[in-house]
Amino acid sequence: MRVLVTGATGQLGSALVPALRARHGREHVIACGHRTAPCPEVADGPCIALEITDRAAVARAVRDHRVGAVYHLAALLSAVGEREPLRAWEVNMGGLLNVLEAAREAGCAVFFPSSVAAFGPGTPAEDTPQDTIQRPATMYGITKLAGELLCDYYFRRHGVDTRGLRYPGLVSHERPPGGGTTDYAVEIFHAALRERRYVCFLAPGTRLDMMYMPDAVRSALELMAADLPRLRHRNAFNVTAMSFTPGELGAQIRRHLPDFVLEYAVDPVRQAIAAGWPRHVDDRAAREEWGWRPQYDLAAMVRDMLARLAAPGTAAP
Repeated sequence: MRVLVTGATGQLGSALVPALRARHGREHVIACGHRTAPCPEVADGPCIALEITDRAAVARAVRDHRVGAVYHLAALLSAVGEREPLRAWEVNMGGLLNVLEAAREAGCAVFFPSSVAAFGPGTPAEDTPQDTIQRPATMYGITKLAGELLCDYYFRRHGVDTRGLRYPGLVSHERPPGGGTTDYAVEIFHAALRERRYVCFLAPGTRLDMMYMPDAVRSALELMAADLPRLRHRNAFNVTAMSFTPGELGAQIRRHLPDFVLEYAVDPVRQAIAAGWPRHVDDRAAREEWGWRPQYDLAAMVRDMLARLAAPGTAAP
């Protein structure tokens, strides 16, 4: 099967593309970004520049490459979306609609990553149910909720095999963060190794769900490989791996770097966004319907992140 990945140079894409190439073959996975020069993580195979808001270009890419599945990752994240809400709507919703139309015409499957941002201040914050009230308070969250519904529509109305996950914050050593509310959980590792000091933009007790990138990649691959009849919540599965605060993450880092100092300068915009997100979601539906199980907890993630970032030749963001 030939696979097309939009947003392939982003945090999730740069980790997902190599995993897909290992599974389907290097030449069968086309990495798409809005830049002509790909990032090193995806440069060993087919790469194309694709403007996701250009419907004809998206349809042409799917058709010309005889694509069987699209992993549609291109999006503006939460903090960027609050600065540029109109652009966020154009990219996040317009891009998804273009991908779904191309998939309808070509008969291919679509993976769409939603987010815990699709919930909102009125959602239960502890053990957030799979099915619950969703009234997101950010443009990013609105586009993710609308995206879940749009994928449902294309499945019911047109038979497009759409599947998706509500990701928590993602922690990765591959690429620098891209403007999200949970970016601190990536930045802190680079700062700890480089300067032994980090100034966090969220308050010390801000608890949020998180996932290490290897688990995020594996969850997408496992969902797309799952038997279709088993998937009742096909476009919006809650998934999580761990839940922690900046203070708890800092304490775990200090087990390895005792002189690390964590300070705080709270960004009111990102703090307000975080306040409207779940502290921990209930992901039993994913566990029951397709066997989801995370492999990394906080201690294992911190240990692996520090080891990988400390390796010779690792670039700082």
